[in-house]
Amino acid sequence: MTVERVKPLLKVVLADINAEVVHAWRAAFADTPEIEIRKGSILDQDVDAWVNPTNSRGRMDGGVDAVIKRHLGAGIQLRVQRAIRDRFGGSLPVGSAVCVSSGATNPKFLISTPTMVQSVQNVSETLNVALACAAAFQAIHMQNEKEPGSIASVALVGMGAATGRVHPRVCANLMWTGYTLFNDYSFRDYDDLRQTIREQLDDIDSCPEEERVRIKPPVSRG
Repeated sequence: MTVERVKPLLKVVLADINAEVVHAWRAAFADTPEIEIRKGSILDQDVDAWVNPTNSRGRMDGGVDAVIKRHLGAGIQLRVQRAIRDRFGGSLPVGSAVCVSSGATNPKFLISTPTMVQSVQNVSETLNVALACAAAFQAIHMQNEKEPGSIASVALVGMGAATGRVHPRVCANLMWTGYTLFNDYSFRDYDDLRQTIREQLDDIDSCPEEERVRIKPPVSRG
């Protein structure tokens, strides 16, 4: 079941080269001043982990995937796909993530979480961005449980806002929802996380797209 937990000491940086995404973040995260918002490339962010919005197979052949692969080298895709194979049988469900060593000092880790199943897919009418964002933070929580303090800072891009065709304002609001869930609650596993998000966002279609989705108190499902 979901349970309340102490807010983690984690530096979160949101960085994107798309000015519309940055503007939408500033509105969505206006009352969370601890979040750093920057216009620029994720490659320039000096943090412990980068979050890579990917596809279910971990193919790093387009968008941010390809940019990170060129920067870190071809071996990063092999590590990501090996983790997906070992932990998820070769296909990473939306709402799950893997955390692997980057092979570099900046960042030390790469967190891959799918916003889509295929390499290029329109996910603008889905909850995938919220699922992926929350899963990325869940992966950080799990890594820090395994190695305390190993991830103290993380950078994310506008998830789904490029190849996923998610409107910047919707992207920002769904990322805010994913961050808020991580910040306030803990989950048994990724299945619990996915169920909670779908319950929380069940009526999202009836809300104006500029309106952030408020998180309701968790319901025990023991």
